[in-house]
Amino acid sequence: MEEKTALSALAALAQQTRLHAFRLLVRTGPKGLIAGAIAEELGTPAATLSFHLKELVHAGLVISAREGRAMRYAVHVEGVRELLGFLTEDCCQGRPELCVGDLDCQTAECGV
Repeated sequence: MEEKTALSALAALAQQTRLHAFRLLVRTGPKGLIAGAIAEELGTPAATLSFHLKELVHAGLVISAREGRAMRYAVHVEGVRELLGFLTEDCCQGRPELCVGDLDCQTAECGV
């Protein structure tokens, strides 16, 4: 992932409504939710939410698909993986696997 793309994704997440929507979609998984269900869950007006969801789509963190008259949004797993990879690629002196393992692990097996 290029730095410019990572900055766009991080900027998209640096807003409360977008962060809440993103976290909801992460919990929901690849099936996603229609926009109306997201608006209801977050208590956000549909027009406001539409703007924020478009920003998440533009940042590559969320995908959308039309279902009749509704739009369905879901986490873009590959986009999230790319962002996490970018953020952790230089982790722990070149050992990024330490950044994505069990964070509670404090044993020699974990490299700690």
